[in-house]
Amino acid sequence: MDFTMGTAAAELRDELRALVSEHVPPDYLGAFTDDPADLETAQKFCRLLAERGLLCLAWPQEYGGRDASVWEQTVVREEMWAGHEPRGAQYMGVNWVGPTIMRHGTAAQRSRHLPPIARGEVIWCQGFSEPDAGSDLASLRTAARRDGDGWLVSGQKVWTSYATMAQWCFLLARTSRGERRQDGLTIFLVPMDDPAIEVRPIDCLMGPHHLNEVFFNDLRVTEADVLGEVDQGWKVVQEVLAFERVGIARYARCEMLLQAAPGVLGDAWDDLPAELRVRWARMLTHCRRARLLAYRVIALQNEGRVRPGDAAAYRIAVTRLDQESAEVLMDIAALTPREGEETSRFRSEVQDHWRYSHASTVASGSIDIQRVLLARALLEEKS
Repeated sequence: MDFTMGTAAAELRDELRALVSEHVPPDYLGAFTDDPADLETAQKFCRLLAERGLLCLAWPQEYGGRDASVWEQTVVREEMWAGHEPRGAQYMGVNWVGPTIMRHGTAAQRSRHLPPIARGEVIWCQGFSEPDAGSDLASLRTAARRDGDGWLVSGQKVWTSYATMAQWCFLLARTSRGERRQDGLTIFLVPMDDPAIEVRPIDCLMGPHHLNEVFFNDLRVTEADVLGEVDQGWKVVQEVLAFERVGIARYARCEMLLQAAPGVLGDAWDDLPAELRVRWARMLTHCRRARLLAYRVIALQNEGRVRPGDAAAYRIAVTRLDQESAEVLMDIAALTPREGEETSRFRSEVQDHWRYSHASTVASGSIDIQRVLLARALLEEKS
């Protein structure tokens, strides 16, 4: 199976790898650590990519992109995730916030929000999950009640990644009641520095910034803050989730770590138990399976089609890959030599990957809900 995508894609990969090697420290494990220098590394790298036209490669030129193909953008996505995502939280703005604003935003919203994303200057967070509305998102309680020519939003969100560092929030709130829970939901684009918004970090295994509570205390919003149509936000949310789930190319990081293992162990690789090497090889095939499923969704999106079932299938595959590869890699890392800079870095990377894998079951929608979405899609095809 050929995954190279041709000469141009190979040259783009080489360019990106050279930039990562030159501008990202070897011990970098992501922007969301206790060290503020890691976030600054990500912000600087984003601005560098933007200056070279690589951050939003597939965006239209009028919005700061280069009108490149979605496959070139996929190369960027894969190389960034393989390099521990030196764009930091920017993948959210690049992969789905920006494209969603392009599709559903007003001219004023596009003019206000797209250029800062394309320049790598702004971080977004997602105001979706709540204490009693995570997997069942449509049951959310955060409500926007009419007040003059706008609304007052009150409620609580939880598990909100990057809320402590974000400048804007993609907020979902209930504006009315309909026959279904999915009716009457509206998306608002709101600034995080509003005094009516309070953020409380949640300590977790993955470190700071990943999980937060966000409280809205009579936050004033207007028609200018509404993305799409009032009460029709659920249609946009379905689209958003499909873009979000395929935009996280975790398979690229899994494959990078798996491919690195034999080189780190050197001659000791041949001494590994045969059963462990079989598991290692199985994970490499699962990496390719997840990649193919991602490519299927990307191809559909490129044709203007977004099918939740396909996105769910990819999400299930990459979640299982995350967790199963983490266990294999931890077993391999336990048998690496105890000395050496390369070995130490590999062990740190594997431990970071293992920590994240525990959250992947519920991140971007729980795996159980993904199975329900996939089952429904299959039943609809047969009916």
